[in-house]
Amino acid sequence: MPDYCRLVEGIVKQLVTVSDAVSVTEERDSGTVRVKVSVDPQDLGRVIGRRGVTVNAIRTVVKAASMKSGERVKVDVVEQ
Repeated sequence: MPDYCRLVEGIVKQLVTVSDAVSVTEERDSGTVRVKVSVDPQDLGRVIGRRGVTVNAIRTVVKAASMKSGERVKVDVVEQ
């Protein structure tokens, strides 16, 4: 079973300026894995990107990682 938290955390920590504030949690229920990312408020724009391009790229990488296991993975960015 892939570790989606570590994957997302590794990507996000490379994008932000306050890497100690990055928190990634995972919830599993009925075949869906929900990965929640929390970052420092000043880094929120860096993670989301212009028109959501960056967060959509992260979602694409996670979706590709989940293809083999067949799991459905959702990535959400939440405010602290």
